[in-house]
Amino acid sequence: MLNQLITSKTRLRLLIKFFISQANRGYLNGLANEFNESTNSIRKELNHLSEAGYLEKYKDNNKVGYKANVNHPMFEILQKVVFKHLGLEDIVEHVLAQMGAVQQIHLIGDYAKGLDTGTIEVMVVGKKLNTDYITSLEDKVEKLIDRKLNIYTSNKSISLLENIILYKNEAL
Repeated sequence: MLNQLITSKTRLRLLIKFFISQANRGYLNGLANEFNESTNSIRKELNHLSEAGYLEKYKDNNKVGYKANVNHPMFEILQKVVFKHLGLEDIVEHVLAQMGAVQQIHLIGDYAKGLDTGTIEVMVVGKKLNTDYITSLEDKVEKLIDRKLNIYTSNKSISLLENIILYKNEAL
């Protein structure tokens, strides 16, 4: 979906990296290594996104770092577009429809770090979850979002270092 609108693969990967979580940050060389691309192509896209105001530059010792500009009027919209592109909204909707007493849904793994690796990992926390449904859900959602999906379950909340909360039910 988004890859048809944004034809630069590097720009798309940068948008995913920085807009999947506002906590994600990056440096030119680190991003070039992470994406396995030249520093020139990364620099060009970082400059475009910074000049447009979508990314902020900051100094960290002698390095220039980049992060999403959360004060930009389009920040929340871009974040929703990235979530929609990755199929995260569809995952949450499908899970909640059939799962039972879901307390939380966490995005974990590479996508929580902003890496578009093709495998989305989700942790569903709740009591009396329909695990049979989870097994069948993975295949259905994979076809819908055109990415590999791994769903893990737990009956109690666990502390995860790198995660993004996609859903939280305060009532449970």
